[in-house]
Formats: sequence, structure tokens, C-alpha cells
Amino acid sequence: MSSVKDWTASVIKQAEIDKYLDGGKDFIDEEQIFADIEKHKNPDKQQVRDILQKSLDIKILTPAETATLLNVEDPELLHEMQEAALEVKKKVYDNRIVFFAPLYLSNLCVNSCKYCGFRAENKDEVRHVLTMDEVRDEVAAVIDEGHKRMIAVYGEHPKNGADYIAESISTIYSVKRTTPTGNGFNNIRRVNVNAAPMEIADMKKLWRAGIGTFQVFQETYHRGRYAELHPANTVKGNYRWRLYAMHRAMEAGVDDVAIGALFGLYDWKFDVMGLVHHAWDLEKHFGIGPHTVSFPRMQPAPGSFLSEHSPYIVSDEAMKRVVSVLRLAIPYSGLIVTARENPVLKRDLINHYGCTQTDASSKLGIGAYAKKLKQEENPDKVQFMLGDQRSLDEVICELANDGMITSFCTAGYRCGRTGDKIMNLLEKGVEGKFCKLNAVLTFREYLNDYASPETREIGEKLIARELQEIENMPFFTDKKLLPTFRSYYDRIARGERDLYM
Repeated sequence: MSSVKDWTASVIKQAEIDKYLDGGKDFIDEEQIFADIEKHKNPDKQQVRDILQKSLDIKILTPAETATLLNVEDPELLHEMQEAALEVKKKVYDNRIVFFAPLYLSNLCVNSCKYCGFRAENKDEVRHVLTMDEVRDEVAAVIDEGHKRMIAVYGEHPKNGADYIAESISTIYSVKRTTPTGNGFNNIRRVNVNAAPMEIADMKKLWRAGIGTFQVFQETYHRGRYAELHPANTVKGNYRWRLYAMHRAMEAGVDDVAIGALFGLYDWKFDVMGLVHHAWDLEKHFGIGPHTVSFPRMQPAPGSFLSEHSPYIVSDEAMKRVVSVLRLAIPYSGLIVTARENPVLKRDLINHYGCTQTDASSKLGIGAYAKKLKQEENPDKVQFMLGDQRSLDEVICELANDGMITSFCTAGYRCGRTGDKIMNLLEKGVEGKFCKLNAVLTFREYLNDYASPETREIGEKLIARELQEIENMPFFTDKKLLPTFRSYYDRIARGERDLYM
């Protein structure tokens, strides 16, 4: 294309929106959402308990059932919801917490989102797209922390389009680092992607490059508010192009997709309902819902007045409600809480409300990992400010002390347990059993190769309890999994790496 303007005009393919519409309408019926929220106020206790039981059976809730839970105010029922959310999490995912690192590869963007530091009008932002050599340097620094999973993040711009993303995915996978103890090598085993919505042909390029989960956040599902925040003359200003990004990804072969909303842009109850409607429409078209659901809360962004003065700022207590309702409404999906949140709230959401994934040692600046820069040292290259800048080891140590076992497992993806296969296994509580074994194997790697003395001491006690629990679970005996697991565990303890069930 001759210019960024020409490229921008060519991005949206209307036919790839229209094919998913039902009678010309999309799946967000605002009148119905508001009506459901209003209709189900002051819910009956037994009705709420019946809904909780449905969640415990690992069945996705209807929008009406979700609205009922959103309207619960009774302290006793709120406590029962929290307990049920945690029980659902343990039933599907056990006591695992999966870690990843975000890698921002570019802050070039053609869009004008009013809450974002990357928006095109922000003249204070120093723009840069990582070269492949710089990508290798960044990935090496991330691996040296002990990470094995990554979410690669890109702005929307022709210089970081599908071809660049595909090349960078391959580059990330190519980096291998000798472990500090000299026991083999460590590498990134799963590259998920957070990028702009794409046409089906471009999504196929990412699939061929080995993309893990594809993640696009709708930001807010409310059309009017969406239009206020995303000018109509930008690519992102097209609400439906973004709304059906996951549908196009699924059609292209990417069978693990992730949805989310940026809480603080609009009323949190409405956007929870939007996420549930999104999950239902994916189920309707493809038979499976989102692999993960995210609920980032808006944080201060350089040069953005709105990011600190939105009329919809979400309190800590409301965030706990968001997480508990999402865990109950879409029980099979992973829930991601990020380093946007402060350490106290993040720990609470993991331990008591059912979150299953988080990041640590995160740096949002372009090129910040290799240069070991904190966000205060490069605020001109970050999208927003973080609430938790602790190292991976510090967060692992804290959660291990809470009885949560760290997992870097990527086995399911490499064994073909993705898409509809993994959803079926999650609903039946089977995938969590394999994940428990692989969590122990990857935690053993981390303790051997990267853990501080304090983390190793706490981790050894935790892993001993996990091993005892595994030995006593009939599932592993019945499926004849224990001999292989024991062999892999011993081999990893002796220095082998990347063995999985």
C-alpha cells in the first residue's frame, strides 16, 4: 500500500462480518441485556443456589442466570457465590496457577482509543517496532527469569501486521537459553498473541506460524460508549469488525481464542453480560467457547485524562464480583488476572475467587526486558502503568506459601488437547488431572533451575504434598499414568527438561 491511510482503508472485510450476523443483527442485544439486569433484581435465595449448582456441574450459564448472580446483594449469598466459584476452579483446574510474560513488540498504532498510551495522537509516545534481533534479546531476558509461556502484544499498524507477527512468533520459538544451573536449556514453549482483529487469510498465516491462543478484547460491549472512545474514522471504530474477530480466528483454524473487556470504560455489569453473550455465540457457531476470559481494569495511561477520570472506575469490591460471576458463568474457561492489579488484590483474586493465570516480572516498555528498565524509567513507551512489578520468583514464592502450585505447562497444546477436545475434557474434570501432573513436572524444573533459596525451600514442601496427593488419587492408578509420571519426574530431577504427559 502507498500509505498508512490506504492500508487502514483496506483492513476491514465487510463480508467477513456479515456472514456471522443473524438477520442482519449481531449477538449483543442491548435492550435485552438491560432488561435481564432489571428483571432479575432481588433474586430468590433458592433460585441463586440452583444456579450455583449448575455452575458446579460445569455448565455455562444463560445470560438470565448470569444477570441473577450480578444482582445478588445478600452477604450470605455473596459468600456462597465466592465459595462456589473457588470450588468450580478447583474442580476444573485444581490448585494450579499458570504463569506467563507479556512481550510488547511494537507501539505503532493507527487507532485513537482515548484511554490508551499507544493512540496515534499521543505525540509524547516514542515509537518503535522491535527488529528480529531485538526480539531475540527480549525473549532471552524473559527466558532467563524462568518463563516458558509468553503473550506477544502488537499495536495495529502496517509495520506490525500479520507477516511481522508470524515472523516474530517463529523468532520467539527459536530462542533457547542454557539454564543457570547448566541443566539443559529453557525456551518459550507457547506463544499466545494479543493483536488487532484480522481477516481470515491473515489469521491462517498466524496459525501456520504456530500461534497459541489468539486474544482480542472488545474493550466495552456497549455500542454508544464504544463509539465515544473509538473514533469512527479509525479501524477500531468499527464495532462489529472487532466483535467477530474470534469467529474469524476460529474459522481460520485457531481453536483456542480469548475474549475480554476493559473494565472501567462502561458499567461493569453490562460488560460481564457482554462477555457471556460472546461465549454463547462462539458456542453456537463453533461448539466451543473461549479458552480464557480476561477482565483487565483500566489503569493510568501516559497522556490519557480518561484513564484516570472515567465515570465507570471499578472498585476492588466490584472486581471481586466480576471475577466470581465470570468464574461461575463460564466455568470451563481460564480466568486471567494481570499485573495491572496491585499485589494484594491479585493474590486475593487467585486464592479466593478462582483466577487461573497471571503474569509476573512484566515489562510493558518496548525493549524494556533486555535493558532491565522499570516502567518509571520509560513511561514514554508504555501503554499503561502496572500495579505489580515484582519478579517471577517473588510471586511464585508467595503463591507457593499459599498452597498454589506454579505451572508452566504447555502439554495440552502440543498433545492436541485444544479446541473442542480440551473443552470436553475440562467439563468432565479430566484435563485438570493431566495438568496437575504437568504442573508438578514444570514446577520441578523451575525449582531446580531458577528458584531462590527461599522459594526452593517452600516449593519443596509444596511439591512433596502434591506428589503424595497424586499417589493417592485413583484416577492416576486406574489410567496407569503413575509409572510414566514417576519416570519423567525422576528424569527431570536429574537434569532432563521438557517432558510432559
